[in-house]
Amino acid sequence: MGNSERLVNRTVERYGVWLRSAVVLLCGALGLVWADASDVHRALALLAPAVLACGVRLRALRRPLPLALLWTLDAAVVALLGLAQPVLGGEGANAMVEVAVGISVIAFQFEWATRPVAGAALAVVGGVACVLGDLLSSPAHGPDVVPLVRMLIQVGLSRAGYLIVRARARAADRSAAVRAALRREAEVAAARRATEREYLATLHDTASATLLMVSQGDSRDWSWLPPRARQDLEALSAMPGFETGSVDLAALLSCVPEGEGQARVRLTTHIEGPLAIPSGPGLAIFNGVREAVTNVSRHSGVREAELRAWRGESDGVVVVELSDAGRGFDLDSVPMHRRGISGSIIGRMRAVEGTASIASRPGAGTRVRWRWPDRDREPRTGDEGRAADVPCPPRTPAQHTAAVRFIRGQLLYGAQLVALLICLVWQFTISLRRLLAHQDVYDPAWAQTAAFLCLVAVAVTGGACLLRGRRIPPGVRGWCLGVVLAVSAVSAYTLPPGHSTGPADWAFGVVGWHALFLLADLRVRVYAAFLGAHIGINAAAVVWHGAPAAAEAAVLGLATVGSCGLQLAIGVLMTHLLRDTAPAAGSAAAREEELRTRERIHEHLQSDHKERYRALTATTVPLLVGLGHGVLSPHDEEVRLRCGVEGARMRRLFAEGDAVADPLLNELRACVEVAEHQGVKVNLAVRGRPGEVPVEVRRELIDPVAVTLGRTRSAARVTVVWTPGAVRVSVVGVDCADERTEAAAVPSQSRAADPHVSVVRTRRGESVWAEASWSRSVSSGVVLP
Repeated sequence: MGNSERLVNRTVERYGVWLRSAVVLLCGALGLVWADASDVHRALALLAPAVLACGVRLRALRRPLPLALLWTLDAAVVALLGLAQPVLGGEGANAMVEVAVGISVIAFQFEWATRPVAGAALAVVGGVACVLGDLLSSPAHGPDVVPLVRMLIQVGLSRAGYLIVRARARAADRSAAVRAALRREAEVAAARRATEREYLATLHDTASATLLMVSQGDSRDWSWLPPRARQDLEALSAMPGFETGSVDLAALLSCVPEGEGQARVRLTTHIEGPLAIPSGPGLAIFNGVREAVTNVSRHSGVREAELRAWRGESDGVVVVELSDAGRGFDLDSVPMHRRGISGSIIGRMRAVEGTASIASRPGAGTRVRWRWPDRDREPRTGDEGRAADVPCPPRTPAQHTAAVRFIRGQLLYGAQLVALLICLVWQFTISLRRLLAHQDVYDPAWAQTAAFLCLVAVAVTGGACLLRGRRIPPGVRGWCLGVVLAVSAVSAYTLPPGHSTGPADWAFGVVGWHALFLLADLRVRVYAAFLGAHIGINAAAVVWHGAPAAAEAAVLGLATVGSCGLQLAIGVLMTHLLRDTAPAAGSAAAREEELRTRERIHEHLQSDHKERYRALTATTVPLLVGLGHGVLSPHDEEVRLRCGVEGARMRRLFAEGDAVADPLLNELRACVEVAEHQGVKVNLAVRGRPGEVPVEVRRELIDPVAVTLGRTRSAARVTVVWTPGAVRVSVVGVDCADERTEAAAVPSQSRAADPHVSVVRTRRGESVWAEASWSRSVSSGVVLP
């Protein structure tokens, strides 16, 4: 059961209980007033238990009671009311009981909406009680079946109305569920992409940088290596994206590592703290600053830098700036596959809705600035932090408003369908029978017939707009309301004296339903004003025919309560559904959707993290463990070669996300660049027209090339050949290292996941030739040129 349906059920149940209790209390008070003095005690003995049963039913809305007890109380109420006719006596007792029981059996269809058998049984109990009470109060006359038939029609309309509204609520829930599923998948994908970017940035800043430095062997003092390798392992084992709460950015920046030995950068800090911000942006800035300090050490040619941080007084923007007076560089000349700037600095800030900018030119130093707009200026509390354990994109107010608007539209459509159904059924059953049976009473009769046809035209006009999915235009609604009021006036003033709200008055009870259909989307006070005008017109007509007696006025007032009061109550229910239930359903759906989204994100991120770490356990993790605990020495050539291979693999991984025309060539170039940094001369040649290759296949095609390049000492030639049915990637490495640990260095040489990928590797002396080829399968759907 969806949120909309559940809230509709709860709303109509509460509405039914309150409506019936109010009617029973009002009619019971009128019955005691009308009863003869000698019958007051007996009337009180019947009506008091009914009122008490209503009180228990109202209390049960807060503290649920057994359903059997509730059904028994409801049955006792209508039974006592129906059997009170002979006890109450007096003029108007039958009308009062008919109104009380009639509205009660209608309310039962709402109270027991989810249990239609119980509601139908209560309607039967009410009808039987009314018939028995009528027989006991007038033994000489047979039972009047007209009120009973009218009661059954009202019960049927009530049940049908609930089913229509429930159907629209279910439609809203189904549609909302579909849209929520689509939005959830999009948010899960976005969270996975953001976490993947953070993971790649972390991998670039930690393991990749460490292994590449080891592979280049350009350091004599390796004392910094073991602790750094251990820190890299900790960073890779932690799951990115699960930082919660708030942090003091000033405290974080005071812990930025300056490096060790010759790579140390002396930082001059000017930090205006504390700078409390959410941990996500705080860690993104910290990691970006750490990478920027590493870049200063590697590329600037100086060993000093200045770090400043402050919060803007006017806009609250947190600003961090790192500057150096080194050699600088041309931003436009930085290759796209260099990840230190694009991924570790700019990419991290973009992921947390901040910005990072770099200003530099050759010979003029470099300045990196991070900006994060602290919109709330309030750190999240601990409870909020625990609620946000899983990164979940927040639902925007526009999305919530759209969901509420959609649910409200569905409920409004159902409410208008219900009002239209009541209009048509009531008019062509009860009203039409009265009109035809009392033609001789009207003066003139043609006016009443014309008024009847005008109401039919109003229903047809509004129904045509509704069934075509359009709202009733304001101009059309205004004309229709004018026609309905005119019908009320014509019917009231062409009735003879004493017939108002009686059997001959076919229009008094149906006019309000037409107005409810036309005004369902407006506030209830507008509808109440219309009912007031309708009642005023009929009251003026009664007075115009002659001042009624007290008893007649009481009967007129009771009839008004029974028809217009019920219509106003239905209008209140519709307003409550549209103004309160729809927003509540939208909010409940948003909360449930957020929980489901968090669960899905948590599930996928856990799985992704395990998969990523599993992929590193074969090669990268053993290298870092060995380097971190001194088992492997950076002075060993084999260790440096293995580090170079892993560094090339990581560079290829970083290049997977680049938006380029030829991803295969882009990833190959990333591996080639690593080899060139190690002093290898690489010649890259491409033949044929590039085509599309799945990412899993690209990994298997490039991995043998990365391994061979990583173990080559002097020169290599890489060739890519595209043919209509296949793509081949080959490499020839001159002066390659021997194969002492080749199995460890090349874990996937002979295990191609794709059966259409084949790898061939041949060694001749110190030269190695390796080729990986992929033959397109018919079912792959990938067409090579």
